[in-house]
Amino acid sequence: MEPSAGGALLSPWTPGIFSLSIYTFVVLVIIAAILFICSWLGEKKPTFEKQRPYECGIIPTGSARLKYPIPFYLIAIFFLIFDVEAAFIFSWAVACENLGWSGWLQMTFFILILLIGLVYIWKKGGLDWGPVSSEK
Repeated sequence: MEPSAGGALLSPWTPGIFSLSIYTFVVLVIIAAILFICSWLGEKKPTFEKQRPYECGIIPTGSARLKYPIPFYLIAIFFLIFDVEAAFIFSWAVACENLGWSGWLQMTFFILILLIGLVYIWKKGGLDWGPVSSEK
């Protein structure tokens, strides 16, 4: 027996697509069945204790809406940007010999753009973490 040359999309002779679609369908049916059975058989007795948010065993007090200072978010964003930069530089360092001068020039350009961004952030005051002094 040989596969047909027609190339139908879900042909049993196309093992990748056919088996993947069958597997996906079976998984979705099992998930739906488990969710339905759990919601049908599960006990539903809402009480005050069950409706209260879980706070690692500590009884919550007050509002959970706290105002975080803006520098917190700025530091997080700066960390992400410069952390990704480090990943690119380390991967370039591994392949430095294979990339040659072209790779070196591209990485130099990349680092210069990031340094320009760092100087811009510095000049705008994004790296000032301490309290602001009010001099008049």
